[in-house]
Parts: sequence; C-alpha cells; structure tokens
Amino acid sequence: MFKKILVANRGEIALRIQRACSELGIKAVMVYSEADREAKYVKLAEEAVCIGPAPSAQSYLNMPAIISAAEVTDAEAIHPGYGFLSENADFAERVEQSGFQFIGPTPESIRIMGDKVSAKQAMIKAGVPCVPGSEGELPDDPVQIRRIAKAIGYPVIIKAAGGGGGRGMRVVHTEAALINAVQMTKAEAGAAFNNPAVYMEKFLQNPRHIEIQILADKHRNAVYLGERDCSMQRRHQKIIEEAPAPGIPRKLIDKVGERCVAACKKIGYRGAGTFEFLYEDGEFYFIEMNTRVQVEHPVTEMITGVDIVKTQIMVAAGERLPFTQRDIQIRGHAIECRINAEDPYKFTPSPGRITMWHAPGGPGVRVDSHVYTNYFVPPNYDSMVGKVIVHGDTRQQAMARMSTALGETLVEGINTNIPLHRELMADAKFMAGGTNIHYLEEWMARHAR
Repeated sequence: MFKKILVANRGEIALRIQRACSELGIKAVMVYSEADREAKYVKLAEEAVCIGPAPSAQSYLNMPAIISAAEVTDAEAIHPGYGFLSENADFAERVEQSGFQFIGPTPESIRIMGDKVSAKQAMIKAGVPCVPGSEGELPDDPVQIRRIAKAIGYPVIIKAAGGGGGRGMRVVHTEAALINAVQMTKAEAGAAFNNPAVYMEKFLQNPRHIEIQILADKHRNAVYLGERDCSMQRRHQKIIEEAPAPGIPRKLIDKVGERCVAACKKIGYRGAGTFEFLYEDGEFYFIEMNTRVQVEHPVTEMITGVDIVKTQIMVAAGERLPFTQRDIQIRGHAIECRINAEDPYKFTPSPGRITMWHAPGGPGVRVDSHVYTNYFVPPNYDSMVGKVIVHGDTRQQAMARMSTALGETLVEGINTNIPLHRELMADAKFMAGGTNIHYLEEWMARHAR
C-alpha cells in the first residue's frame, strides 16, 4: 500500500479522497490554486502545495506543476479525482513515466474509451448493446454522409469523437440540415477538443440516462455495482441522481452489468469506471464510458456499502478486489442532489462569501462538501459546492428524507439551487419515477420565472 498520495483536484472530491486516504493510513498531499488557499481540505492537510494562480490552465490543468509537487513531497501516487486531468491519457502517461502510480486506468484504456468512436467499436466487439449509428468517424463525402443518415433514420445526432460534458452534439431532423450540422460540429470539436472527428447515431426521442458502475483490478477481476439513474439533467448536466433506477427489471440490469464486466476483462481495464447508456422501450444503448470516479458515486456506495474511492486506491496499489460479484448486494434506495452556487431557475453562477452554512443530518443522510461558514466560493471553477445524499429502505423513504434534509440545509450569502431541488422532490412525475432526460428542461419551461 502507498504511504503518500498526491490529490490532484479541488472541491468536494479532494476532501473525499483525503478522507479515504486517512482511513487507509495514507498521508495525503493536497494541491491548491491561489483561489483555493482557504479550502477545508487545505486547512486539514498535513502537506499542501500551491500549484499556481486561480485559472485552471495555470494550476489544476498544469501537468508539470502537479508532477513537480509529487516529486518535492515524495508522493508515490497521484489521484486525479474527476474533471480536470482525470481522463487525460497524456497526463496518466506522464505520471507513470515520472515514476508515480496513476490512480486510474492505464493510458491505453483511457485513450480507447476517451475516443467515442473507438470506445463504441470496443463495446460492439465485447457484446455491449450500442446505439445504431455510423461504424466509425464520418467521412468527408456529403453523399456518403447522407447515405449513412438515411440508413439510420432521422432524427440523428452528430457527436464529437473526443467530446464530453454535454458539448459537441447536434441533433438533425432533416436531410436539408445534415451537412451544415456535420460541418459545424466538426469545427466546434476541433476547437474544443483538438479533434475534429465526429460520428453519427440514431437520436432516441425519450430515453433515460442509466449508468453501470464497475470496479476492476490488475488481475482481471471485475464487478458491477448495480446502476444509477441520472436522467434529471439540464443541458446534459446532471442535477439529481438515484440508485437503483426505478422500474427497470433486475434481470435486465444484471444482463447488461455482466456484459460491462466482460468488456472490462477484454480490454484489461483497472480501477473505477462507468458505462453510460440510454434506455428506451426496454433496451439499453451504450453511449460512452467514464474512466474515473464520478460525482454521483455516493449513491452507489450507499446501496452497496462499497467504498469506491478506497477501492480505487487499493487496486492501484496492486491489490485484488476484496469482494466478488456474489458479495455485491443492493440494499434500499439512495438519492443525491447536487448543491450548486447559482440562481435556482436562471442558473446564473453565484460566487461569493458564504455567511452561513448549516448541513443537514439524521438517519441515512450524508453530505459531501468542502465549504463552511465564511468560505469564499471562487468564480473560477464549477459551481457545485456540495452534495446531499440520502438512503432509505424504499424510494419513498429516501425521497421523504431528502425533502427533510433539503429543508434543514441552510446556505446564506450566495444563491443555491436548493429551492429547485425542493420543488422537484414534490413533483408528481419525479415522485412516480422513470422520468426521461428531457423532463427537467420541459419542467423548467413550464415553471419559467
């Protein structure tokens, strides 16, 4: 096991990893930008290193600064968290070339799964169900592009091969709009991801967003930890997540989960990963794999009792998974609400000083947050200031606990989206379960303020 790990991230995930290290008896080195000097995990750290000014390009995305921090503190491994450099194969490669262990998949796995075209091809070979679409990158010939779209059937969606975070996508309903949409998406993809390649898929009209969490070790052992429903999203950004997914037969989840495990073994995957699917009319369609821990990992931890972050660290150190598929039991229901520093209905960011922070408590309530009273939320990064997670024996109990927890959560000095969450917990369709990925945006349009 490692003696010292450098945590190459910020916010609540930095604190989450710091806590996991503490439980494992590992020293955690925290890095921070000048904007995060007052963060809770920096104050708690035995060692902390400033890696640059506030802009992420000069700090959390600065590979030489992060590796230098690992060198001067004698860290043995680097945990990238999520976002920033967590799915950057070049970073993973540089970490390992510099003599450190990257707590995540191999650079090769990140490259395969980071390019959505190669990821889809790998999944087809492994028998994972995929959305009907182009076999690979779209050609330049407009005639061939039209032929592919006609074979798939309109509407189609054009996606950037190197895209992520909801960017680099364009829906096309008619042949007349097709070529222009492809060219625009290519230009956007080249500018945003330094990769102009795009591909085409059938655009599913009313799908749900379901994902399967996996863990794998270096010894070709892998398990799936059930599923999460992440359909409550706005502009492809998740706001509420829950596990298990309401109304989907367990046998179907098990069938897809087993295929995900087989795919991991086939590509020699290690660490934590998430297979993301669209689910419509009883069918699963693979869309992408996230080769890192995800924001919503706590709901899976709550229903399985598995500590995903600690397991990430253990398998990176070469240990075998401490459990088999037979050991994984799903218990009860969990819900997570992302608490963002923003206007709850217009979504405009609301950075500033938190004059009062009071977290909820009680049975089955967990709060993952790096903020505190008098903490200044910087304007430079993602607006999420914390996550409220609840667990109950049933979905109904979990929803009741979430409503209570949100009512107890007190944040003053900045705006947050807590009022939106409270309304959604009382929404009849969400309460019934099974809303699709468009539901929240349609709800917002109906409740425009």
